[in-house]
Amino acid sequence: MIRASLIALALWAAPAAAQEVTPDSIPRGQQDYHAAGAGAYRLDPAHSAVQARVPHMGFSVSVFRFGTVSGQLDWNPDDPGQSRLEAEVEIASIMTPVGGFAEILTGPDYLDSATNPTAHFIADSFTAESPTQGTVSGQITLLGKTQPATFDVTLIGAGKGYTGDEAGNPVIRDLIGIHAETEIDPQAHGMNAFFTDPITIEIDAEFARQE
Repeated sequence: MIRASLIALALWAAPAAAQEVTPDSIPRGQQDYHAAGAGAYRLDPAHSAVQARVPHMGFSVSVFRFGTVSGQLDWNPDDPGQSRLEAEVEIASIMTPVGGFAEILTGPDYLDSATNPTAHFIADSFTAESPTQGTVSGQITLLGKTQPATFDVTLIGAGKGYTGDEAGNPVIRDLIGIHAETEIDPQAHGMNAFFTDPITIEIDAEFARQE
């Protein structure tokens, strides 16, 4: 996916360069969620990341990234409360800088990806507090246990922008980019007793409207 995005950018950049494109001529996200039109959006995994910030016994914070994520957003800018969101993370895609640790974390003593291969979030409430701030509440399912969660959401940008189609060709579509954070209680999800402090989940995501 990342390679396809780079190829698409190169294909676009070549003819664009001949047209003397300037920074001001490239569409950029607006600081208002109304700039993205209503419709069905799909998460762009090439421009998204899910990270877990896990306290390390009161000494530091370990950061783990999940490499395979997907999501669908039914967006209603006129009434955000009518919007719908569902997202999924593949547990086995966890990444860590410690050699061999990912295999341990996805094993039966920790995240047990063989039994519960995915984590899900289904939103049931959108609340806009300003054009760039709001909350999204719903249910997180992890290790087969479902618990409520509320994400604090910051809009990074919305509106027309470059993305790729199914073939990786550059196209302009409505985009929504956000940063979202929540905390989960690992014990409520049945995690190993090693994990007792709240774990912060951070999401940076870009959604593209489907035509």
